[in-house]
Amino acid sequence: MNFTAKINVMPKKEILDPQGKAVHLGLENLGLNSVGDVRIGRHITMQLSADDETQAKQMVEEACTKLLANLIMESYEYELAAE
Repeated sequence: MNFTAKINVMPKKEILDPQGKAVHLGLENLGLNSVGDVRIGRHITMQLSADDETQAKQMVEEACTKLLANLIMESYEYELAAE
């Protein structure tokens, strides 16, 4: 079966996000003062082939924990859909 994983990797709430802070200040400079906290992360779309949904989830988990996210500073979440 073919699957699509949509993965979001974000800095943990406890970690400072200098990119988010810079964007927030830029938005304030544009007059958008009502914007709250801004966090910058990554969105990854991955196509994969697996025998079933369980195997596909294991593959996504392995990719996230071993390569895509630095678990000390980042968290991740994903949606998996069969094609």
